[in-house]
Amino acid sequence: MTEVALREDLEANSGSATALLRTIVGSMLRPLGGWMSAAGTVQLLGSLGIPPATARSSIARLVARGVLRRAAGEGGAPGYALDPAAVPMLERGDARIFGERRPATAWCLVSYSFPERQRSLRHQLRRRLAAIGCGTVADGLWIGPAALEQELAEVVAEFDAVLFVDAAARSDLSTGLASWYDLPAIRRVHEAFLDRFGSVDVSPAIGDEEAFALWVRALDEWRVVPYRDPGLPPAALPDGWPGDASAALFARLRNTLEQRAVAHASRIAGPDRVAAAAR
Repeated sequence: MTEVALREDLEANSGSATALLRTIVGSMLRPLGGWMSAAGTVQLLGSLGIPPATARSSIARLVARGVLRRAAGEGGAPGYALDPAAVPMLERGDARIFGERRPATAWCLVSYSFPERQRSLRHQLRRRLAAIGCGTVADGLWIGPAALEQELAEVVAEFDAVLFVDAAARSDLSTGLASWYDLPAIRRVHEAFLDRFGSVDVSPAIGDEEAFALWVRALDEWRVVPYRDPGLPPAALPDGWPGDASAALFARLRNTLEQRAVAHASRIAGPDRVAAAAR
């Protein structure tokens, strides 16, 4: 696995201590000015119920994977900054997680063929295509919305596969989607998000630490959804598809919690907190 793939593969799923830390880093480190104190990072993870030893292990893992780098703050305070090489990964994630969800109207196809001695490459390519949000048409042929063209072009170049763009479905798209994608599994992802966060209290009555923890957990769970459902057209999906409802819920959570969460993180782990403590 290449260095880029290794960095982006880190905790692709949600819920673990390392995944939650990656969510904090991806959503808050840049608004904080690009640096977090070591002690404050451990404290923020503690707000999510993560013990200090586990928090430090997760931090070390992100350093080893090239997402964070150790960097001293004001007065030599130990802390972490974003590794510049990780910025493109986070920017791609921002576009997918926070970008407008547009139903696919055209498609890309990826074709590949590997000899048996290169089965490991075949496995790696399949894993990357699935992680991006592609479905399987046949052995050696995958499909994804045209919006994924840039990401697919990078993967195709890495594995010497073939990319076809601007493809159109010539038969019933509903039948195709049901064959290419695991629609029941994608439905469960949407429904799980709705079940977990649909009735949470996001009023000003909750404390800042609680707002921070709620936003991080909601964002951590949502960030995998646009990769599982990369803009599948609702008109071709089964009746009662929950995609629009889960996207609307995420937007409401973001509007009410994000700014409070970032402000709380800044007070706990940001450079201003360290500077104030040093005075």
